[in-house]
Amino acid sequence: MHRDELLASPLAFMPPARLLDGLTPEEAARPITGVKHSIVEILAHMVYWQAWFLSRCTGVAAPMAEHAAEGWPAAAAGDWAPLREQLLEGLQRALELPENGRVDPPIEFPPLAEYTIGDAITHIAQHNAHHLGQIVILRQMLNLWPPPDGSYTW
Repeated sequence: MHRDELLASPLAFMPPARLLDGLTPEEAARPITGVKHSIVEILAHMVYWQAWFLSRCTGVAAPMAEHAAEGWPAAAAGDWAPLREQLLEGLQRALELPENGRVDPPIEFPPLAEYTIGDAITHIAQHNAHHLGQIVILRQMLNLWPPPDGSYTW
């Protein structure tokens, strides 16, 4: 599978840029009864971990969050556009990383200690896919689906 298919132009689901299209900042921040995080909060979480993995792939020894809550930064309506841009820019950066090589220095968390750059990119893609699926469901709950260019219809 090509890296672009994993990150930016997946064949199994709608590309991230298109999936996020058509939401206003207010819609993205709208709370839903019984749901812990709004769309913009999920996006902030995705950006946080994507940026962390990308920094590790480029030799920055950024420490891993000690607690899961640290990976859920606060986000509000005004953060929507910058976060969306950061996510998409991060995907582009991931596409430009070298094909081979280890994450160096190694990640201090034992299950990730042997990660290659390819492993980290796969991790980013899986994590993003999980949360993009949540965003689709939240958009459906808010009657904001499909995005302006439509959805897959088979």
